[in-house]
Amino acid sequence: MAYLDELFSVAGKTALVTGAATGIGRMAATALVRAGAGVMIASRKGEDCIKVAAELNGLGAPGRAEGFAGDVSSEAGIAALVAEVKARTGKLDILINNAGVSWGAPLENFPYSAWAKVFGVNVTAVFHLTRELLPLLEAAASDGDPARVINLGSVMGTQPLADDAYSYTASKAAVHHLTRTLALEFAARRITVNAFAPGPFQSRMTAFATGTDEQARHVGSHVPIGRIGAPDDIAGATLYLCSRAGSYVTGAILPIDGGQSVQHGLTLFKE
Repeated sequence: MAYLDELFSVAGKTALVTGAATGIGRMAATALVRAGAGVMIASRKGEDCIKVAAELNGLGAPGRAEGFAGDVSSEAGIAALVAEVKARTGKLDILINNAGVSWGAPLENFPYSAWAKVFGVNVTAVFHLTRELLPLLEAAASDGDPARVINLGSVMGTQPLADDAYSYTASKAAVHHLTRTLALEFAARRITVNAFAPGPFQSRMTAFATGTDEQARHVGSHVPIGRIGAPDDIAGATLYLCSRAGSYVTGAILPIDGGQSVQHGLTLFKE
């Protein structure tokens, strides 16, 4: 195996990606399958996961995918998902906590219930699912090749920006802080914990703003680099953090946002 291939290899690793039937989760799962990993794809819509797994297996890639239902919105749902994963594997090299929800409404009538719903999936589930899968992560971990956890944050958790999604942006800031906290606690267990902080990508969640090519170009025009994210942007970050290339990286909030995390409207001397 060539040096570059070996450095970024995930061949033979076992991964779980939640919420992977669409969007960024599917992009990450696709990258892992194409690079030789065995990937479990789980979301509330089990039939969609089975369909996506079949499509990925049809790529002729060296990895394999299997899809099934997994609902992280409740304690019982998390317990059922953990049992399903344990029935399929005795170790877990990679956990990508991608499942997430959002809620948009004007400040004046933003509903109380939207906070519990969004934080339950975006933050509480990340903590509890990761904790319950610790035995499998520890079984896969070694000094030279730690197990990996990647949580899905957002540029909205980095920048003070709500766009009427008040509970979402606060939840993603919480994900970033939880990521750093767990990175420190899990280091002795030989498990790295990092987060993606993506900017705009095409997904089911952002379809209202990026669903057409014209909309995507318009949103991309507000990004410093001049476009929205593409699947390979997620693929590259995923393979980096999950391979030997990223084995010394933990507690990082990786901006995959075309420069939005450092974008601001402040000018000092230029008009």
